[in-house]
Amino acid sequence: MAIIDFFDRGWRINPHGAAYIQDDRVFTFSEVRTLSCRIANALLAEQLPQGTKAAVWSANDVVAWTCVLGLWRANLCWIPVGARNSAEENRYVLDAFDCEVLFFQKEFAPLIEGLRSSLPKIRRWICIDGDAPGASSLHAWLEGQPETVPEVEYSLEDVVAISPTGGTTGLPKGVMNTHRSLQTFCAHFMINCPYQGDQLPVNLAAAPMTHTAGMLAVPCTARGGTVVVITKPDPALMLAMIAKYRVTEIFLPPTVIYRLLDVPNLAQKVDFSSLKYFLYGAAPMSVEKLKQAIETFGPVMAGGYGQTEAPAAIANLPPAEHLSAGQLASDERLSSVGRPNPLVRVEILDDAGNILAQGETGEICVRGDLVMKGYYKDPEKTAETIVDGWLHTGDIGHLDAEGYLHITDRKKDMIISGGFNVYPSEVEQVLWGHPAVQDCAVIGVPDEQWGESVKAVVELSHGQQVSAAELIELCKARLGSVKAPKTVDFIEALPRSPVGKVLKKDLRAHYWKSVDRQI
Repeated sequence: MAIIDFFDRGWRINPHGAAYIQDDRVFTFSEVRTLSCRIANALLAEQLPQGTKAAVWSANDVVAWTCVLGLWRANLCWIPVGARNSAEENRYVLDAFDCEVLFFQKEFAPLIEGLRSSLPKIRRWICIDGDAPGASSLHAWLEGQPETVPEVEYSLEDVVAISPTGGTTGLPKGVMNTHRSLQTFCAHFMINCPYQGDQLPVNLAAAPMTHTAGMLAVPCTARGGTVVVITKPDPALMLAMIAKYRVTEIFLPPTVIYRLLDVPNLAQKVDFSSLKYFLYGAAPMSVEKLKQAIETFGPVMAGGYGQTEAPAAIANLPPAEHLSAGQLASDERLSSVGRPNPLVRVEILDDAGNILAQGETGEICVRGDLVMKGYYKDPEKTAETIVDGWLHTGDIGHLDAEGYLHITDRKKDMIISGGFNVYPSEVEQVLWGHPAVQDCAVIGVPDEQWGESVKAVVELSHGQQVSAAELIELCKARLGSVKAPKTVDFIEALPRSPVGKVLKKDLRAHYWKSVDRQI
C-alpha cells in the first residue's frame, strides 16, 4: 500500500464522518480527501519530478496536515519541520534535505522571510492561511485544480518522508522512510491497538503532528476514526477534549504525563472512561509514576519503543500486559518496553555482530520492513548504522526470560567510572521513585581519580524538597556505592527537545567544557 491508501481506506468506511476536528470545526473525510486531491494535482501541475521534497512549517493544524496528505497523494516526499524548533534548525533541515516546496502558516511568515535568501533551492512558497510576502496563498494556488484522484505510480521503496533525527548529538541526519516502512508502522499499531465491532477510534493529537502524533493519526483515520487536533500545548484544553469528544487514544511523552499526575484529584475532575489506549514513549518512564498513571487513568497505559529509523513500532507493551493475574505486573515487566512487534526481528548483538543469548546485554538491533532506507545523502553513516541488514539502534539492552525488551541506556550515555559500567537509566529509575523528584538525568562528569563520576541533575516536583544526601543514600541502598551518584545538582527545568527528550548532551557540555572530551 501507498501511505495515502490508509486515509482512503477510512474515507470508504466513513465518507461523511469526521476525519478531523479542530477548535470544534469538523472536517469530513470527503472534504479532506477533496482538498488533498486538489493539492496533489497542483503539485503535479508544477512538473515536479517524483521524489521532490516539500515541507510544511506549521503548528498542529488540519489544513497543514492535509498538505502532507496531498504530498503523499502526489507521491512526493515530506520533510517534517517542527514549529517549536529554532528558525536556524529548520533552515538547516530545509537546505540539507533539498526542500523545493514550502507550505507555511502566516504566523511564521516573518521568520521565513528572514530565511528566504539562505534557501535558494525552494522554488514555491505557499501560505496556507492567507497572504504573505513572496508567497502564493493556498486558495489562489489551488484555483482551477481538479478534485479527482491523480493517477500516480509508486514503488514501496519510494521515500515519502525525510525526518530529522532528534539533533541531541549534533546536526540532525535525514532519515528516509518509505511506503514500506510506514505501512509496517501502521500495521503494527492496528495489531496492537484493536477495536471491537463498529467502534471507531477517537485520537487526540496533543503532541506535535510533525512527530509521533502525526503518524498516529494515520492508523486512526485508516479505521474511519476521528483525530481531534489541539493547536497549542495547553493541558487544561487537552483534558477537556478527552471528556468532550470521548477520546479513545492519546500519545504523550512521559514528562507531560508527570505534570498531569501532579494535578490534585485529577481522576475525580476529568472523565477518562472513554480511554482505551494511553500511549507513552519517546523517552524512558519512571516505573513508580507509571503505576500512579495506571491508578489515575485506569488499565489503559500502553508503552512502546521505536526510533525515527524504525518508526515508533519496534516493541509494544499493551495495557493488558501491565497487569498479571489482575494485579500490577512486576517492576521488571513495567520497566520494559514490551515484546518485539510481529513484523520485525529484534536481537541483541555484541560489538563483533554476534547474536547474544537471552538475558545478555548488548546493542539492540532490528531488521525487517520497518527499517528506514538510510540517511539522506550520507552513505557512510548509513553503512555504519545498517550492517548486514541489521539496524544498529545505539541502544543497549537485553531480552528477558519472557521475551520482554529492556533498554538499559543509549550506548553513548553509558558512564565508565573506575572501569565499571554504570547505566544512567538504572539510577534514574531509583531517583524517579522518590516523591519529591519530578524528573532527573544522570550523566558522567570529569573525575581525576575515576575518569568519570556519576552525577544526578534533578528537577523537583512543585512544592517538594529533598537533600542531595538523601538521594545519594537512597541510590546507595538500592544500587550500591559504585552506581550511586557522587553529587546531585538541582535545576529548575531540565533542557529538553521539542518532543520532550532530555538533552543530556547539553547537560554534559556544562561540566565538560574545560575538558578535552567528545561529549
